[in-house]
Amino acid sequence: MNDTSPDKTARKPRVAVVFGGRSSEHGISCVTAGSVLAAIDREAYDVVPVGIATDGRWVLEADEPARLAIRGADLPEVDADRSPVALMGATTGTDLVVTEPSSVPSVIGEVDVVFPLLHGPWGEDGTLQGMLEMAAVRYVGSGVLASAVGMDKAYMKVVLQAAGLPVTPGVVVTRSEWQQDPVGCRARVKQQGFPSFAKPARAGSSMGISKVHDASELDEALEEAFRHDPKVLVEQSMEGAREVECGVLGTFEGPPETSRPGEVRTGGDHEFYDFEAKYLADQHTEIDIPADLPAETEQELRAMAVRAFEALSCEGLARVDFFVMPDGALVINELNTMPGFTPTSMYPQLWAASGMAYPELVDRLLQLALRRDTGLR
Repeated sequence: MNDTSPDKTARKPRVAVVFGGRSSEHGISCVTAGSVLAAIDREAYDVVPVGIATDGRWVLEADEPARLAIRGADLPEVDADRSPVALMGATTGTDLVVTEPSSVPSVIGEVDVVFPLLHGPWGEDGTLQGMLEMAAVRYVGSGVLASAVGMDKAYMKVVLQAAGLPVTPGVVVTRSEWQQDPVGCRARVKQQGFPSFAKPARAGSSMGISKVHDASELDEALEEAFRHDPKVLVEQSMEGAREVECGVLGTFEGPPETSRPGEVRTGGDHEFYDFEAKYLADQHTEIDIPADLPAETEQELRAMAVRAFEALSCEGLARVDFFVMPDGALVINELNTMPGFTPTSMYPQLWAASGMAYPELVDRLLQLALRRDTGLR
């Protein structure tokens, strides 16, 4: 466990910004990292960019935020040819070590906190968090359990329902079930009704999601989702609902804070808030912050966001996505433990509209992580 005595904290805390990863959201993670690297106060923190290549190798990345921006429709990626790095335990803490095959390992220095900016499996799902807990390194965001449950949308529903929160009805279809009994799978989905959405149970950024208008489109939609995950969630389409999102942010004492909610409205050829609408087609996506909601509805929504955050034992940050039904009823769509985090992403925009600028938000998250303990808490 890291020592936080005054003599040790006299130097600037060293932040390892970890990004990339093996999931299909590798590129979005890199874009997020570029934004965070540009925003971190270098007078307050030493910063070390650490990329995880698509094959899982950890490398010492260049501290060049501009290289990690989206270029048209092209997403950046980690440079896998850079020097390999590893976290290694030491008597004073946990060091970041460059491990070139042809040379003696070189110690960069002790890591005080990790800012994990990975989206999807092998990073956002509790795997990286478990590794950091084993290494006794503090990190931004939720712990192992909350990260794992938050990544698996099917289990998330189970937890939220157990907490008395309303969720979107859904049916789980695994690849093995689909291969062994496609007729039975179709029947279960048909019983739920159409239209519906088929989505990977453990992916994000709207990758692999298809709207299924009727039974004739189901097979293709499942196959597309199976490209990203062998576990697929087919959810009832909440027709006529408004999509409203709320940011939750930890505090140093007391309950978490919530942002003003924001509404997402898609247009053009985008029937829902898909990957292109989120990242590549701004002209067809409109965001209203704050959302135009009655005061009592906003109050209820923000209270439900905190209840969802606490039901999953989240820490640091989360974005809770709601459907506001035509009759005003609220239904939770999902909770994201590491939401999109560029300045133009919804979560930072929600906080900017609530009075917290992007650099301040980054600093709050780092300070929250530095002040909490590792291990059970």
